[in-house]
Amino acid sequence: MTKLEEHNFPMESFIGGYYISVEICDGLINYYNDNSIDTTLGTIADGSGVHVDPGIKDSIDLAVNPHETNSSVSAYLSALGSVLSEYQNKYTQLNRMNRFTLTQNWNIQYYKPGAGYKDWHCERAYNNNRLLAWMTYLNDVPNGGTEFLYQQITTPAKKGLTLFWPTDWTHTHRGQISGDHEKYIATGWMNFIDQ
Repeated sequence: MTKLEEHNFPMESFIGGYYISVEICDGLINYYNDNSIDTTLGTIADGSGVHVDPGIKDSIDLAVNPHETNSSVSAYLSALGSVLSEYQNKYTQLNRMNRFTLTQNWNIQYYKPGAGYKDWHCERAYNNNRLLAWMTYLNDVPNGGTEFLYQQITTPAKKGLTLFWPTDWTHTHRGQISGDHEKYIATGWMNFIDQ
């Protein structure tokens, strides 16, 4: 396996970033556009359930089954596995956790200019089974990255940059909103496998 180019986030941030090929990103955008009839408005989960609130999250999402056999999706999941391996090599204590994998649908999300995930949140707030969150920027978006509250880090939205980070409140984050550019991302979670 070829070592992926790393984006150097501080070790103590527990944010890992590695670049996958731009061709894989283009393949996912094409897959999204080819399946746009199946997109839905982005939802949020909170104490009142799952609902749409564009004041918090304004996106158009395509849910992707983890067992999807489309060649573009398969190529992406293979690259995602390589990024996860790099992340586990960097943070070796992760290898001592109970088994985890991709177990649920993940999303390809589209944000028109001015849209985004505007509210501070963490990925574990309403799902205790999540261990790691991941996200890939599928296109370049100037000033359209992700802000991590406590790490005081804003990631760049560079095409191919794939992030992994812990899902807990320690990694509260929100999207950086670009008023001028559209944005595509792929995102999901690694969940503990029920024993």
